[in-house]
Amino acid sequence: MLFVEYPKCSTCQKAKKWLDSHEITYTDRHIKEQNPTVGELQEWHQKSGLPLKKFFNTSGMLYKEIGLKDKLPSMSEEEQYALLATDGMLVKRPILVSEDWVLVGFKETEWAEKVGI
Repeated sequence: MLFVEYPKCSTCQKAKKWLDSHEITYTDRHIKEQNPTVGELQEWHQKSGLPLKKFFNTSGMLYKEIGLKDKLPSMSEEEQYALLATDGMLVKRPILVSEDWVLVGFKETEWAEKVGI
């Protein structure tokens, strides 16, 4: 599994601690140093079953600075993917990627169900 995080994010720290406490093996990836690509975002979006808007870090400073709340509704999916791929800080985290599914944000019960705990 791939664990995409921003190390300073408290939710990411909590999720990582949870994974470690359940001895779940994963590869760690720093979202700011290694932005998700458009292709990865498209694949993760498809596997997640979530609306694309859920991939945006709506509480982040960058999201607010560039006024995405008002811009997103009129943007195409392609434009949204391209924008997300420009800066990892726009992407909601943590993201847990497996072969079959993707989880965005940390909800302990949802994660436990997906990893089979």
